[in-house]
Amino acid sequence: MKVLPASFDGQYIRRVFDEATETWWFSVIDVVQVLTESKSAKRYWSDLKRKLAQEAGSGQPYEEIVQLKLTATDGKQRETDCAKAATLLRIVQSIPSPKAEPIKLWLAKVGYERMQEMADPALSLNRARQTWQQHGRSDKWIAQRMTGQETRNKLTDYWREHDIKAGQEFAILTNIIHTEWSGVSVKDHKAVKGLSSHNLRDHMTEAELIFTALAELSTRQIAETMNASGLPENTTAAKAGGGIAKQARKQLESQTGKSVVSGQNYLAPKAGKAPRVTKK
Repeated sequence: MKVLPASFDGQYIRRVFDEATETWWFSVIDVVQVLTESKSAKRYWSDLKRKLAQEAGSGQPYEEIVQLKLTATDGKQRETDCAKAATLLRIVQSIPSPKAEPIKLWLAKVGYERMQEMADPALSLNRARQTWQQHGRSDKWIAQRMTGQETRNKLTDYWREHDIKAGQEFAILTNIIHTEWSGVSVKDHKAVKGLSSHNLRDHMTEAELIFTALAELSTRQIAETMNASGLPENTTAAKAGGGIAKQARKQLESQTGKSVVSGQNYLAPKAGKAPRVTKK
């Protein structure tokens, strides 16, 4: 997941883009703060959630509310209620505020920007390039990251056209490919790097990006050869494609004596502390 704060009326609303499901998740508390200007938006949301849950007759007012780790004002990662735009619009309607309509338009704008990027991928690539440059990535790293993203997009396009559901099934196949080539799951790889809600690929080394791209390229070409359709057949292709990259990884590691899977990340060092890089 990629954390991308956005500004509304001079206030930041934390949001996360899940590339696996192509979904924006927004911090509910941040939106509540904007709407109510409350000194305790957390308490306001807690009371409202309880009221909505009672009206719904269940412990959770909406199904599409999840807890994701977001950076709080004190710099620490904390579990935060997040919702998709559609669910957030329903919450906005429950809060009397003169800012309700403007924030609805803002949410629609976010969705429209995403639609523009889907229609013209160059917009997304240019935005991503600027973001990576601002975060100090080298031109070489950026080129490799963008090449990998193009490879990824071609694979997900194939999945969509061959009976794979965006969301959970994308995530399942992605994890299979990753586990096959790297020897660790996506979750475990993030743990090695000390990541939480961050997008793993944005913190990969050049070698990790290359092997990820090789695994996904191989998966797509094998799936095309098989004319794989549905989850079982694409699972077979995913394991085979990941296996090809695994063989290449092992050959490189045998020659260099170094693990390709790295603990290196690009997280900003905490105040008063030197950057720490852990390796597997």
